[in-house]
Amino acid sequence: MKLVLLTAGILLLAVAGIAIKLWAKKDGEFAGTCASQSPFLNKDGENCSYCGKAPSEQCKKEALN
Repeated sequence: MKLVLLTAGILLLAVAGIAIKLWAKKDGEFAGTCASQSPFLNKDGENCSYCGKAPSEQCKKEALN
């Protein structure tokens, strides 16, 4: 039972942390959410599969919403 309560408490803290981050950010947005823009994930330098931008460019804001 202690393990279940500990796990629930940690999950609650994680969700609260994300909620606080969204509240503190302007317009409640996360910046740079296209994963293919990350140099660690996109080693070949391919364009973003979601919005089509090159890794050196910012993703379109309307594509992320």
